[in-house]
Amino acid sequence: MKKDQTFSRGMMLVAVLGIVAAFALVCGCTGSSDTPTASSGTGQSTGIRTISVTGSTTVLPAAQAAAESFMMEDKSADIMVSGGGSSVGVQAVGEGTADIGMASRELKDSEKEKYPGLVQHVIARDGIGVIIYKDNPVESLTIDQLKSIYKGEVTNWNEVGGDDMEIVVVGRDSSSGTRETFSELVMDKEDFVATQMEKNSNGAVQQTIVNTPGAIGYVGLGYIDDTIKPVQIDADGNRIMPSVENVQNGSYPIARSLNMFTNGEATGLSKDYIDFILSSDGQAIIEEEGFVCVN
Repeated sequence: MKKDQTFSRGMMLVAVLGIVAAFALVCGCTGSSDTPTASSGTGQSTGIRTISVTGSTTVLPAAQAAAESFMMEDKSADIMVSGGGSSVGVQAVGEGTADIGMASRELKDSEKEKYPGLVQHVIARDGIGVIIYKDNPVESLTIDQLKSIYKGEVTNWNEVGGDDMEIVVVGRDSSSGTRETFSELVMDKEDFVATQMEKNSNGAVQQTIVNTPGAIGYVGLGYIDDTIKPVQIDADGNRIMPSVENVQNGSYPIARSLNMFTNGEATGLSKDYIDFILSSDGQAIIEEEGFVCVN
């Protein structure tokens, strides 16, 4: 009798194990998620569509504001936006760890070679404003004076019409698109002074200037407010303020495009999101964030 019971229990165990194995096989073939998602932005309208956007801290505020507005209208959209710098954004979209890479500069030749499938979407224009401590009496600088300061050749404000005070040079880290543009348009790609304080965001540069009487830095237009003093750029005797109007009319010399990159043409939610940014509603957000519309 015990032998029969043992045999029956053994057969039942085999049967149960067979059912479990069959169930696992079915799950393995059909996937483990019961909610359709689309990290590439190609999900069905009945599920949550998800994309990740990463990169430039200059583009970040506008991208976040646009994402929030878009998601209020489209409840199926989940747009995750993060910073890290332009180089991070280009690498992430190029290697497929993000759907959209933000960059406040053009692609480098090395990036074009490494990621030949990247497609550029210009979403705004921006000026890079030079900023100083709010009580600094200096009103304007030429591009040559800026270059000399950032090379370490001019080290005291009294050399450029200011008080007898050491200049504290503040810039961005090597992953920054703002730094790359400043390097190209101001420095002619020559080396920055070794004592430059390198910050990882526009906000960090701004706060350093706020708290450092001798400091000079550079930020996107959206980070210029009454806590600091913007410096006019002296171009052949014409003093030009960093402003939206002067970027629009082409008179401000330190200006650049703000970009989003996709790996191949944008599709699905990525396309819908970029199209929204380029729409009249999206460009209104661009203006609210202190940037210049492209439409």
